[in-house]
Amino acid sequence: MSHPASASRYFVPQPSYWPLVGSCALLLLASGAVLMMNSVANGGFVVLAGFAVLTTMLFGWFGRVIGESEGQRYNLQVDRSFRWAMSWFIFSEVMFFVAFFGALFYIRVLSIPDLASPAQAALWEGFQNSWPSAGPAATDPFSKMHAWGIPAINTLLLLTSGATLTWAHWGLVAEKRSQLIIGLVLTIALGVLFLGLQVFEYAEAYGHMNLKMTTGVYGSTFFMLTGFHGFHVTLGVTMLTVILFRVLKGHFTAERHFAFEGVAWYWHFVDVVWLGLFIVIYWL
Repeated sequence: MSHPASASRYFVPQPSYWPLVGSCALLLLASGAVLMMNSVANGGFVVLAGFAVLTTMLFGWFGRVIGESEGQRYNLQVDRSFRWAMSWFIFSEVMFFVAFFGALFYIRVLSIPDLASPAQAALWEGFQNSWPSAGPAATDPFSKMHAWGIPAINTLLLLTSGATLTWAHWGLVAEKRSQLIIGLVLTIALGVLFLGLQVFEYAEAYGHMNLKMTTGVYGSTFFMLTGFHGFHVTLGVTMLTVILFRVLKGHFTAERHFAFEGVAWYWHFVDVVWLGLFIVIYWL
């Protein structure tokens, strides 16, 4: 279909082999992970092969979608479909974090007080209802993560990155490409700095605070929540970098730029999740 999309025609893409490639990548990743967990030789190479195939799929499939978009094959009806798809994707991510926040709520509000109650005294004598806690069976001392320091700096970085991304969006709408590019570069730089500080924080936790994944419920919930958030920041930085390269190639107009908006939605979602983490994990 070589003509531009009209208001009455919904673009139907040609059959694609990229979903099959993606399925092969997932099969390799799962198989390699199982081999590694069972200490089977070459399991790590199978995982690396899975990542290589997955990366190839992402470049090929998204490249095809970008080509169709720049070829003006998508009308406003397709644009609305993309918006709904991104909205449901972000909703699924919200529920993903809600599950972990719910686990933390259960531990702090229900489980720990119950284990420290008089009814459990014979089983866990001397266990106190206090947080942070590694649980009644834990014996190794550890230090709690405090809100002020790296966590507060990272909060400022992410809040600032949300502002720079909004400023970049204003530049796109106003057709000020230099403002758009500068805003994107600043947002990406702030995201990378956030990740660097998080790596340093983890090194300090393991090296000097004896806070690890194995440090009972406090260590496991801390690293699961902040670690998955860091993974989402990494995805966001990757997507923003792709958007930056597309901007440098002259993509997007003031009227049609949903790819930029979709990534901006995702980045603001990551910002909001971090505010919740900062309050619940570090502050309270």
